Amino acid sequence: MLSQPTLIHELTYSPDSAILFARIANQPWAIYLDSGRPQSQYGRYDILTANPFITLSTVDGETKISSADRVDTSSADPFALLKTTLEAYKVTNSGLPFEGGAIGYFGYDLARRLEHMPSSALDGEHIPQMMVGIYDWAVVVDHKTQKSCLVSHGFNPATHTQWQGLCDLFDAPLEIPESTFEVVSEVVSNMDLPAYEKAFEKIQHYIHEGDCYQVNLAQRFSASAMGNAWTAYEYLREISPAPFLAYMNLPGLQVLSASPERFLQVSGRHVETRPIKGTRPRAADAEEDAKNAQELEASLKDRAENLMIVDLLRNDISKSCAVGSVKAERLFALESFANVHHLVSTVTGKLASGNTAIDLLRGCFPGGSITGAPKLRAIEIIEELEPHRRGLYCGAIGYIGFDGNMDTNITIRTAVYSDGEIRFWAGGGIVADSEMQKEYRETWDKASSMLELMQHFGKNNNGS
Repeated sequence: MLSQPTLIHELTYSPDSAILFARIANQPWAIYLDSGRPQSQYGRYDILTANPFITLSTVDGETKISSADRVDTSSADPFALLKTTLEAYKVTNSGLPFEGGAIGYFGYDLARRLEHMPSSALDGEHIPQMMVGIYDWAVVVDHKTQKSCLVSHGFNPATHTQWQGLCDLFDAPLEIPESTFEVVSEVVSNMDLPAYEKAFEKIQHYIHEGDCYQVNLAQRFSASAMGNAWTAYEYLREISPAPFLAYMNLPGLQVLSASPERFLQVSGRHVETRPIKGTRPRAADAEEDAKNAQELEASLKDRAENLMIVDLLRNDISKSCAVGSVKAERLFALESFANVHHLVSTVTGKLASGNTAIDLLRGCFPGGSITGAPKLRAIEIIEELEPHRRGLYCGAIGYIGFDGNMDTNITIRTAVYSDGEIRFWAGGGIVADSEMQKEYRETWDKASSMLELMQHFGKNNNGS
């Protein structure tokens, strides 16, 4: 039997839900899971929320679990701690994608809690490996039905006392406070062409020695910045719409994500993952752009690269799915985004009895499309060859609802802003027949929207 949320308040629909999120963008733990409307037609739902009643933050071996009346720390598995926390709250889905539950990020370096990994790369991030809030209310915007509502199951007693204030906040005319964002230095990479070439050749050596089949190699860009990151995100979503955009205002950092890639979705017992492998740049000239797309579709090298990751993900989701249920539903579909064309495959399965979305997430983490194959050896090589740890990059952002449903992205095309610095990454899969110059150029193609963002807010431009 379907259980309706305890509290529901209809809101005025707008095709641009950033207008709603602007009201809470600066509130603690404000999160916006953004489908990219109205700049694109990718997604159906947007989810907006803030002020969780429980937070989980993992730094190295300790997770701090905070609520209104207590703070606990634990050295237990962060995924297990999140699973235990959510088990106290159960609802039956009534049709909305999210009616309260966990939203946050799972950083790539959380993998250190799952696998034995070397520690040679520099930690230049200094951010928690996991930051997740348990939210009692959310605004859900449905672009298909053109309806918006504020919903809650009222697990947190404070929600009932604050409910009218929340309704009034989202009903009131928007008053936008002035805010600015400025990039105040040049953008620098941690890997110039000679350094990239050296790492590339090392990967080729490992591949030819039979150590691995594919390794994702990324460079990290950084610049000094100041101001309100929400202003920067508003511009990013205009120039780089994508189906799994996200903005997060977390203690000590802000996250600006324009990811095109779904990691894992659970709807009921249905599981889906949509790995991306294969890239060509977009072109301003329509004929050249179509030629790039056709070249990608015909590329045997890119198809082989994609298939390696499809096989890896089939194995990963099989750990949590019913025997015989895992299938490659679609292979090598061309999808075009603001700055690149991609090949995207779809793998599905059915969650096995007794397993939850968090079990699935843990069993597949981090996503194989951004490590390589075999996964553990690829992770070890990444640690050896990339100068900096990845932090949030190539982890996951998304939700796990009280109803057990989940949707997460692969956190690529993403910037992290903290301590007066904004950082973003771009990488690609290296295989036996990769060409160094083309792979290096591909990282710049993937970084192009973020580089445009940096230029737009540069000290000689000021975002004007």
